[in-house]
Amino acid sequence: MTITLLSRAGCAACARALADLQPLLDEFGAEFEEIDVDAASATDPSLRAEYGDRLPVILLDGREHSYWDVDIPRLEVDLRSLAGQ
Repeated sequence: MTITLLSRAGCAACARALADLQPLLDEFGAEFEEIDVDAASATDPSLRAEYGDRLPVILLDGREHSYWDVDIPRLEVDLRSLAGQ
């Protein structure tokens, strides 16, 4: 399972989302990647077009899970389900 944080440099809400995700990453050992949509738009402009006005966005295994805030209870349930717990 992979959690992806779509973010932007200097985004305070993105920094909070990363802090909110850290305990879940530690608990479940999920893979993690953070993608700066502005930097990525150099090779994939559709990423910023799709998500740029809703950051931060949290993807779980490539699917949109939540945006603006981390839905911690829902994400925890989904991670438990994927982990077979």
